[in-house]
Amino acid sequence: MSEGQSIELLNKAVADELATVHQYMYFHFHLDDQGFEPLATLFKRTAIIEMGHVEKLAERILFLKGDVEMVPGFAVDKILDPIKMLAKAAEMEKQSAQDYNKWARQCGENLDSASKQIFEALVKDEEEHFDEFDKQQGHIQQFGQAYLALQSFGRETATKPVV
Repeated sequence: MSEGQSIELLNKAVADELATVHQYMYFHFHLDDQGFEPLATLFKRTAIIEMGHVEKLAERILFLKGDVEMVPGFAVDKILDPIKMLAKAAEMEKQSAQDYNKWARQCGENLDSASKQIFEALVKDEEEHFDEFDKQQGHIQQFGQAYLALQSFGRETATKPVV
C-alpha cells in the first residue's frame, strides 16, 4: 500500500472522530443542562475516548510522514431530545465500525498491517460504544420516559449544601 493511501484513510478516520467528539460534547452539555447527569456523563466519557482515537490515528499519520487534517467530517446535529441523541449516537458508532472494518481490510490487502491493527482496535471500541447507546435506548423502550425522569432525581439535592 502506498503511504498516501494509508494516510488518506487515517485522515478520514480523524475527520470522523473529531466530528464525533464535537457531537458528543454537544449532547453532553445539553443533557447536563436538562438534568440527565448519567446520560451526560456517558457522552462526555465517550467523547474523551474518541479524542484518544484521534491521537492514535494522528501518531500513525505522522509516522507515515503525512499531515494530520484536523477538520471534522460533519457538522454537529443540533438534537435536544435524549432519545434522538441516543439513536444518532448508535447510528454514528455503527457506521464508524463498518467504515473501520472496511478500511482495515484495505490496509491489510495493501500490506499496511500497523494501520490495519489500529482500525481493528477502533472497531472494537466503536462496537462497545454502540452497545452502550443501544442499551440505553433499550432501557427507555422498556421503562419509558420514567427511565429518563429517574436520572434527574437527586441532582438538585446533591448540588445544594446541607444545612
